[in-house]
Amino acid sequence: MIRPRNEHTIAAPCEVRGRGYWGGREVHVNFSPAPPGSGIRFVRSDLPGRPACDVSAAAVIPGSLRTGLCQGAASFAMIEHVMAALYGLQVDNCVVEVDGEELPGLDGSSGPFVDALRSVGMVLQGAARQRLIIDRTIRVEENGGFIEASPAPDGHPVFEYHLDYGDASPIKRQCYRGALSPHTFAREVALARTFVTAEQVVALRAQGVGGHVTHRDLLVFDRDGLVDNELRFLNECARHKTLDLIGDLAVTGFDLIGHFESHRGGHRLNGLMASRLMELAGCGSKKTSIGLGRYGGIPGDDDSNDRGSGETELAVAKVPWGHVACSING
Repeated sequence: MIRPRNEHTIAAPCEVRGRGYWGGREVHVNFSPAPPGSGIRFVRSDLPGRPACDVSAAAVIPGSLRTGLCQGAASFAMIEHVMAALYGLQVDNCVVEVDGEELPGLDGSSGPFVDALRSVGMVLQGAARQRLIIDRTIRVEENGGFIEASPAPDGHPVFEYHLDYGDASPIKRQCYRGALSPHTFAREVALARTFVTAEQVVALRAQGVGGHVTHRDLLVFDRDGLVDNELRFLNECARHKTLDLIGDLAVTGFDLIGHFESHRGGHRLNGLMASRLMELAGCGSKKTSIGLGRYGGIPGDDDSNDRGSGETELAVAKVPWGHVACSING
């Protein structure tokens, strides 16, 4: 079992610059330290009043090719690579200022964000990081794909992705499975790049987007295989799908302790799992109240025993130092 930990923020501001994949606009992303318990906040520095959006599953707008956030006038597109970098490195509190809606695509991976964040280091903070421990199997499915969250036998979070586009696809069947830590994320997942098929490229350009993107800016597969590029890993596509899964589930705001296995899942299915996890944690529920303990404390008892027919009861075990053990009954 991974020991509970305190929250972190970055030790100093850092910046990443690049062009958005779809709009092509030059964008500056500034990361700044944030106080304990504040979570991740995105800010539109280019708009009057600098509107902001605190990251949560409720603010997520899942799409087929990217994940967005929206809260009032503050909207953001393609946040998953930034969220994966922050979550993978255990940066829990951070202000992310962006001078445009779409975050930069860079090389299609989280690598440049990881490099920037690691260059300034982290600060240990005085608040305990909240944890969500999965103690039984939870499944969401849609359009032939599914994601299962199940207990992690040794208490280490594991993320697994199975990619299968069929025999006719130039992208071959592949999978990735790994226990998540800052080290393994930076080494095995962060560098995996976005990929598309040549047919998708044609369709996107017909819509007037992505015209500036070349085969060197991401992985493009035609019927003969990879076009004008080289793989960083033999299963790079499955690793990138794992990166997206991590980034999309990071919006829960918890350290997720469980085994998360996705088969043919994408951003929309990831979003469904994130919402399901938040429901299980009692976030936004009128009938479920969970006290998330801080340093030296314990969670409170669940008070939702008066559930009606067809509702889900969340049993919360008393566990130390700010984490929640979820149990679904009914």
